[in-house]
Order: sequence, then C-alpha cells, then structure tokens
Amino acid sequence: MKMTEENNNNKPTVTAEDVQRLIKKKDEIEEQIKAYYDVLEDQGDVGMHAPLVDVEGYPRADVDLFQIRTARHSISCLQNDHKAIMVEIEEALHKLHARERAKREQDQAEAQMETVGQEASLPAPFARIDGVTHGSPAYQAGLHIGDEVIVFGSVNTNNFQNLQNIASVVQHSEGKSVSIAVIRDGQKVSLSLTPQRWSGRGLLGCNIVALHR
Repeated sequence: MKMTEENNNNKPTVTAEDVQRLIKKKDEIEEQIKAYYDVLEDQGDVGMHAPLVDVEGYPRADVDLFQIRTARHSISCLQNDHKAIMVEIEEALHKLHARERAKREQDQAEAQMETVGQEASLPAPFARIDGVTHGSPAYQAGLHIGDEVIVFGSVNTNNFQNLQNIASVVQHSEGKSVSIAVIRDGQKVSLSLTPQRWSGRGLLGCNIVALHR
C-alpha cells in the first residue's frame, strides 16, 4: 500500500486516509467471503468440509462440484488475505496513534516553552490585587483578585518603593485614565483604570498589597 511520505526524512508515515483505505479493503474481502459462502449454501449448504463423494465413493451428482471447489478455494485464499489485512490495520492504527501522541507531546512541549519564555520576559511584580469590590472603578476596569501588578501609571518594577507610590498616582489622577499592566495566569494583561468617586470608599474600590522582593 502506498503511504504518504514525510518531507523531513522521506520515511513513510501512516495517515488516517491510509487506515480508511485498509478498512475499506477489509470490508471488500468480507463481502467476497460472504458471497462465496452464499454459493456453498445454494449447493445444499455443503459448507467448507462436507464430503463431495457419496457413500460409495463416487462424485456427488446432486451438486455442482466445480462451483463448490472454486468457492472453497476462494474462501481459503480470502481468509488468509483477511488475516493479513487485519494485521496491517492493527499496525497502521498503532503507528497512527503513536504519531498523534508524539505530535500532542511536541505541541505541549512547545506551548510550555512559549509560556516559560513569556514568563521569563515579564518583569517581576511589585504588588498584588488582594480584593475587588463589585461595581467599583477597579471592577469596571477589569481587575481581578490575584492580579500581580507590574505597571501602575508611572510606577513600575524599577522605581517602586512602597504602596505610597501607587497612592500618589491615584490622588493625582482622579477622573483621568491610568494605564495598568498585570500578570494574570502567566500572561501580561494591559488595563485602563480611572480613579474616581463612587458609592464605596476611596477612588479605586480594590485592595492592593505590596510584594516583598
């Protein structure tokens, strides 16, 4: 059977289409076997082993000996072909599953490497969102509990000293949009937060804690 070839090493590899072709071939063999068994049934249901001579040892005259011998021989050959094709299908499925498993493992490894690379390229967070009140400016901006802050307006990892730095940005930015960047689930997320008066306390409606480095 012709297999698809990989461009990288020119070794044949099994595809899902190859397996489907093998299964189709198996089905065709099974149909042929059934057709020959139907011939034997039409000849008095002699099957594969009923004797073709009478009690006196003469060829039976009540059946078509040529048809029976041809059908039996064909069934024997087709059964061997069927065994061989079943082995081919089993091997092809094994190779196909192994290739798909290797592909999944490769994709997972590449995704993990990409995530590690992204995490390595992100600056260290200096604060974490410890609480967000529903309906607050922080909530409206999309901040989540657990977000780790790497940028808050003019404050970043390099110049952060304490939470007073963030408080100063908030006080001087009431009613103005402040750019914020956080790390969420290993990914950088950029947000826009507008400190303003609302029904709750403060201008943000969230609790921020410093991360000790």
